[in-house]
Amino acid sequence: MTAAEKRTTVHTFGDDALGEDDAVGIAARIRRGEVGAAEVARDAAARVRAADAALGAVQILHDPPAPAAPPDGAFAGVPTLVKDNTDYLGLPTGHGSAAFTPRAARRHAPFARQFLGTGVTVLGKTRLPEFGFNATTEFEDAEPVRNPWHTGYSAGGSSGGSAALVAAGAVPVAHANDGGGSIRIPAACCGLVGLKPTRGRLVANAQSRRLPIDIVCDGVVSRSVRDTAAFLAAAETHWRNPHLPPLGRLEGPSGRRLRVGLLLDSPTGVATDAATRSAVCDTAATLERLGHRVEPVSIAVDPRFRDDFLTYWGLLSFLIGATGRSLGAHFDRRRMDGLSRGLRADYLRAAHRTPAVLRRLRRSREAYAAALRGHDVVLTPVLAHTTPPLGRLSPAVPYDTLIERISAYVAFTPLDNVVGTPSVSLPAATTTAEGLPVGVLFSARPGHERTLLDVAFTLEAERPWPRVQDAAAR
Repeated sequence: MTAAEKRTTVHTFGDDALGEDDAVGIAARIRRGEVGAAEVARDAAARVRAADAALGAVQILHDPPAPAAPPDGAFAGVPTLVKDNTDYLGLPTGHGSAAFTPRAARRHAPFARQFLGTGVTVLGKTRLPEFGFNATTEFEDAEPVRNPWHTGYSAGGSSGGSAALVAAGAVPVAHANDGGGSIRIPAACCGLVGLKPTRGRLVANAQSRRLPIDIVCDGVVSRSVRDTAAFLAAAETHWRNPHLPPLGRLEGPSGRRLRVGLLLDSPTGVATDAATRSAVCDTAATLERLGHRVEPVSIAVDPRFRDDFLTYWGLLSFLIGATGRSLGAHFDRRRMDGLSRGLRADYLRAAHRTPAVLRRLRRSREAYAAALRGHDVVLTPVLAHTTPPLGRLSPAVPYDTLIERISAYVAFTPLDNVVGTPSVSLPAATTTAEGLPVGVLFSARPGHERTLLDVAFTLEAERPWPRVQDAAAR
């Protein structure tokens, strides 16, 4: 039976300590004494287990130790999970790979410490595709992560495990990170808010800082704009980049009229499918009706941007293969999946072009700056077509076919990673014929997350987004 013939929708919302609240709501109820943090953690763990049985989103669960003092922070007592490419003390970090045996982390990664500083209770770790390279969370020899809106379809990647759990109601927020779209893609697939911050907005790990171009940012996926806004404000109290304007707390739309640039097809020449184009145009029409100025914009990136970005990803795969013994025991790059091996092989053939590739990628900032010069935000699709069924982007697909499919799908998000601009995926107001969400993407100048949150609050208030529990009830 194909994915299109039978739809199964999964959610774990119910009458327990979490209810249908978001993270801000749960934290407020804990502070008021209406529920206890231990009760919330217990019920969330039960939800996570139930969701995982249907969706395969969890890498490892653990019982968090009892805190020495009552939880503190904006998200005090809010249950969550960390993506399994980030060290969390005492838990193994597997990176979604079968190429090595992971060891228990000896310390928290810098972002894990910043995340814990918001007060969250970590229940475990979520699954990702091998080393985060794929736009779906699928594997050669293991079950995939399934989309709670339709379990025959992809949950996106690489933060697919986190997105599936949040969309299904198991936890209100979860850790995600993004090196080419890995916060925003699963957010689009699962109907969530997924904001990739400005480069340097949140604390980075040492490995990212050593890269020629630091394309990776941490963040969260959430079901509400206020959760994402509250997370960023809380994280800033733990560590703030002095070179970026402070965010502070934003709790709703400002009412400011924005100048919105509209781009429907990818700057790399990939055409957008009809359903996605319709969702973006509907969003643009909503903004115009609310008094915002929307006009077409172009982004004149180098025609070689797509190939250059793949070369850069190939460099990352090469570096993983060269340093893999630091990840865990018995590392064998021959056991890396077909996508990782193919990226590495492509890079080895093109390695002599690395200096030119890096120069061209860095020059992308100029083209993006020109597009943003007369606009507050740029509105595009998140992805060039709607969410694919499981199997289409599997790493078991022959590499040449798979890389063409990924490139025809992930045609918008990588530019923000290269340039370092903030970008947010928001759910469109409608779903596809298969009952799946569609994401729209807003990007802004470096340091202007407040502008993105402003437009996100505006759209959330104007047209409530589809909810998986409502879809399941139909």
